[in-house]
Amino acid sequence: MSAQKLLIIGLDCGAPQLVFEAWRAHLPNLNRLMSHGAYGILQSCTPCITVPAWSVMTSGKDPGVLGIYGFRNRADYSYNKLSIATGNAVKEKRVWDYLSEANKQVITIGVPGTYPPRPVNGLQIGCFLTPQTITTDANGQRVSKVFTYPPELSAQVNALAGGEYLPDVKNFRTDDKADLLQQIYAMTKQHFVVVRAMLKREPWDFFMFVEMGTDRIHHGFWKYHDRSHRLYEPGNPFENAIHDYYRYLDGEIGSVLELIDEDTAVLVVSDHGVKKMDGGICVNEWLIREGWLTLAQERPTQPTPIEQVKVDWAKTKAWGEGGYYARIFMNVAEREPHGLIPLTDYERERDKLADAIRNLRGPNGEALGTKVYKPQDIYQTVNGIAPDLIVYWGDLTWRSVGSLGHPAIWTFENDTGPDDANHAPEGMLIYYNPRMPLAGRQLQNLEIMDVAPTVLQHFGLTVPASIQGRPLAF
Repeated sequence: MSAQKLLIIGLDCGAPQLVFEAWRAHLPNLNRLMSHGAYGILQSCTPCITVPAWSVMTSGKDPGVLGIYGFRNRADYSYNKLSIATGNAVKEKRVWDYLSEANKQVITIGVPGTYPPRPVNGLQIGCFLTPQTITTDANGQRVSKVFTYPPELSAQVNALAGGEYLPDVKNFRTDDKADLLQQIYAMTKQHFVVVRAMLKREPWDFFMFVEMGTDRIHHGFWKYHDRSHRLYEPGNPFENAIHDYYRYLDGEIGSVLELIDEDTAVLVVSDHGVKKMDGGICVNEWLIREGWLTLAQERPTQPTPIEQVKVDWAKTKAWGEGGYYARIFMNVAEREPHGLIPLTDYERERDKLADAIRNLRGPNGEALGTKVYKPQDIYQTVNGIAPDLIVYWGDLTWRSVGSLGHPAIWTFENDTGPDDANHAPEGMLIYYNPRMPLAGRQLQNLEIMDVAPTVLQHFGLTVPASIQGRPLAF
């Protein structure tokens, strides 16, 4: 790379099959970057989920090194204590930390893993985990909460947003699709107003922002768009919702590209992709059926979080958490308070459970192709308290349902609200440098951990040996 500045445009859940293929001709700005630059599939981490994927991308360290295995992680070896992985959970340096130390001016906006914000040599605006940006003081006046660095920037961002900056939509798992669509557009419009303002008025060498609207519209509207989805209805009123949003988003990206000069390179990246979701597998119902999990009460008759159900831990070998993938925890002697599995039997029992999970067939007897991972096999090291097994049910065509009280192992209703899509490991990367015409080169073998060392190399910084990725060669 030879350009001085670097702009990174992040699209959470940005779909390469839509940008690179189906709708490329409808997205003139992204198409121009691809046609004059280079692009390819960016393989995500395991698990391919917003938290930890963006921190993996910006640190160059895998989830095991980060000790972050999802939005909620075990805080200790007790049975129910889980903590939300906010920015405080990220202990490793990210690219803006290295650049700040090198006296480069940085701006980050909405990058997952940046709330609470931290000091940088520049500006930082918190991510979608920001709880709220406005509060009411003792006098009943609306005042800005602190969600930026420096703190005084928060009020300015709220003002730019017309009163209240929206880090995320209020609830993307809703039946009110018209309202959700309005929220997504309102949020995205605000984000780009703030991005353009910061680009125009603030000095910077490195600028990175992430738009969450792509993720929210996929989860909210995928069944209306994907003709292979089991719930797709031809001619439905939201059939073009995702397409039209991508066109709108491309226009907003174009308005940003108009503000940069010939000394600026551009990366467009997503942390993971998207695929249809066929339904859910009730992991704890299955564990009960197979004799791994025992309750100390009657099974609930309505869907109930496992945290609200009495488990007979002295008779339980394993339990699970729900989400886009499953996290299986084993009840190990000398580790958990009422551990049942002797340490000497741990690997044998873990392998036995993993094989049983892989062999589970679908509701019609079909093979699912479920993938099961041991953290120790896929990470450089395992920090924090990792799941004993990470499960991609049906290679992510099925989600994990952790609640109890379902009539069957299989469910076609999501226990946390309507959701039509799951994540895919295939994200996207586009690189454009006005000083380096690449004529639409297609890139191969791109890994999410390659982004951080690529950024550091762009600025002529030494890539620390602890970073696991490799700088990309364009």
